[in-house]
Formats: sequence, C-alpha cells, structure tokens
Amino acid sequence: MPHGKPAGVRCVQLTDDDACALFGDPRRPAFCAGLKPSSEMCGDSRGHALAFLARLEAATRPAG
Repeated sequence: MPHGKPAGVRCVQLTDDDACALFGDPRRPAFCAGLKPSSEMCGDSRGHALAFLARLEAATRPAG
C-alpha cells in the first residue's frame, strides 16, 4: 500500500489465511517489520491477538 494503510482497511498483503505475504521479504514496510509482538499483544490465542490489533486500529483511526 504505497500511501500507507488506513485504520480499518485490510492490508493488501494479507493472504486468505491472514498471513503476511511479504513476511521476510525486503519489500515489507518498515512499520510492519518494526512491530515487535509482545505477550500482551499476542495473548494465548489468535483471537486475542486479532482483538488487540482491532483495538490498535480503532485507537489510531482518524476522526471524521
């Protein structure tokens, strides 16, 4: 996504099973490569991690 990914918009690099198509690829955006998952973020399940990311997206969504 050359102009960044707006909050609430699915990343075009996500595969059907929600994996990153650019993981380990030098073309992967610096923001994504710099995201360091923590136990708080990941929790004990995929559902927890997705809910955490949804809250991050909601918190950073521009008003309007």
